[in-house]
Amino acid sequence: QVQLVESGGGSVQAGESLRLSCKVSGVTKNNYLLGWLRQAPGKEREGLAALDTDDTITYAGSVKGRFTMSRDYVNNILYLQMNFLKPEDTAMYYCAASSTAWARPESPPPSPSEYEYWGQGTHVTVSS
Repeated sequence: QVQLVESGGGSVQAGESLRLSCKVSGVTKNNYLLGWLRQAPGKEREGLAALDTDDTITYAGSVKGRFTMSRDYVNNILYLQMNFLKPEDTAMYYCAASSTAWARPESPPPSPSEYEYWGQGTHVTVSS
């Protein structure tokens, strides 16, 4: 059974950093792509980053160069390091898993509809 539990959200000032964590269970390296997504108030959910089973990582243009996705395979934790945060980064952040999506270098991450399993989310607020 796939379970995803996010943590690490909070309130920060513009320009500061946060690291989100997602405890992953029921997922092995070779059977699921893992992603970070967010949903801002009044906006559609968007994919931010995705880690494929071959270790390919892809980022959305809006966060490329500021956000870094990584995974601790020993402890099964997915991370999203967020630097130089902006007020427009304010959103609910989710980690998710997909058994069918795939990530291609230099291409946008999979769309939210391609994910089967979701965490409950962790909220990030960035003040100007």
